[in-house]
Amino acid sequence: MDKILIHGGHPLSGSIKVSGSKNSSLPILAATLLTREPCIVHRVPDLSDTHYMLQILIHLGAQVERASGTVTVAAENVQSVAPYDVVRKMRASVCVLGPLLGRCKEATVSMPGGCVIGDRPIDLHLKGFEALGAAVRVEGGNIKVFAPKLRGAVIN
Repeated sequence: MDKILIHGGHPLSGSIKVSGSKNSSLPILAATLLTREPCIVHRVPDLSDTHYMLQILIHLGAQVERASGTVTVAAENVQSVAPYDVVRKMRASVCVLGPLLGRCKEATVSMPGGCVIGDRPIDLHLKGFEALGAAVRVEGGNIKVFAPKLRGAVIN
């Protein structure tokens, strides 16, 4: 196993610039739906998937501003239904289900890209919601999740 050894016993200081990644930015942007307070996310990459996620947030009622890799999301009032015409463009759109469920106690999201649940790891999300006490229905190409009261659980 490779390792890094640091000798010297001196305090380390300084900073590094970490580039943004799509795989970390998408769930972070979805998580902005959890609060009514404005959220500022830095180093969001300028990619089609991040643009699609911002479109989903706007369709859900959030106000979004983007400038030079920084995104500000204010989700004071949100609705709990994400329409197919926006969701179909990106598999990661399922990431808004959890924040919407937590905030609105229900959520409806069209199947991402019209995919079948078993073909992609979406079923893991749904099993997690059920373990937390949510009712999950898949009907008419939509995932509907309801939970008036979520409960903690160990999810393996």
